[in-house]
Amino acid sequence: MRVHMGSDHAGFEVKNRLVEALRAAGMDVVDHGPHMYDALDDYPPFCIRTAEAVLVDPGSLGVVLGGSGNGEQIAANKVAGIRAALAWSVDTARLAREHNDAQVLAVGARMHSFDEVHQLVEVFIRTPFSAEARHARRIEMIHGYEETGEISVGGSG
Repeated sequence: MRVHMGSDHAGFEVKNRLVEALRAAGMDVVDHGPHMYDALDDYPPFCIRTAEAVLVDPGSLGVVLGGSGNGEQIAANKVAGIRAALAWSVDTARLAREHNDAQVLAVGARMHSFDEVHQLVEVFIRTPFSAEARHARRIEMIHGYEETGEISVGGSG
C-alpha cells in the first residue's frame, strides 16, 4: 500500500513519526513535505500536492495533517476527483473509507495524541470501501457534479 503524506508546521512532527511508523509496518510512504520545520509555512501546497499524488496513483491513499485538520481537508478537496475527510474518532476514520470511499484523511495533529492519530490513520488505511449501492450512488452524484456542475437527484432526494 502506498500512502502519500503532507502537513504544515503544526503537523510536521506527527507526520514525520507517522512516516517512520508506516514504513516500519511495510507501507510505501511518500512524504510530500514539508521536509524542514518552518513555523510560518502554509498548508495548501503540501496538502494539494498530496491529493494530486493520490489522484494519479491508483490504489494509493493520502493523509494530511495540520493543527485542526480543517484547512488541510479543504485544500485536499480542491483537487477534482479527490474526496478528503476529516477524522476525529475511529468511527469517522472508518466511515470515511467504508461509506465515502475517501482517498485522503485529514487529521488535526494538535487535537490528538500521536497514538490516537496513528490509530485513526491505521483504521483509515485498513478499511475498504463497502461498495454498497447507496454509497456508490452518492459518490457518483458528487463526481457528476464535479464534471458537469449540475446536481442530480437520486434515491429519495
